[in-house]
Amino acid sequence: MLRPIEPTERPPAPAYRVPWLIRRDDPAHPVVINQGREAVDFVRVFRDDAAGRERTQLWGQVLPSEDIELCLCAADLNEVVVTIAWFRPSDGLEYVWRFVA
Repeated sequence: MLRPIEPTERPPAPAYRVPWLIRRDDPAHPVVINQGREAVDFVRVFRDDAAGRERTQLWGQVLPSEDIELCLCAADLNEVVVTIAWFRPSDGLEYVWRFVA
């Protein structure tokens, strides 16, 4: 619902941009890059497929411009969903983002 903006009202904070870029040069080995300006903490990656042996990976802290390669060789690339969860140090909140191969 629309409402008038009061002159004393502060504008909302800008939205947090997801820091991940996925390079898919090799679909079975996508590279996850932290393209954000800050490090992210306690990064975990979950694969949602029945074939994968290593369904959860703990990456810990990922620094800006750091890249990590995922191995999806055993996965059905038409079915696999990858979920990345992390904490942002500046606000302490947990964020979750998903992508498909």
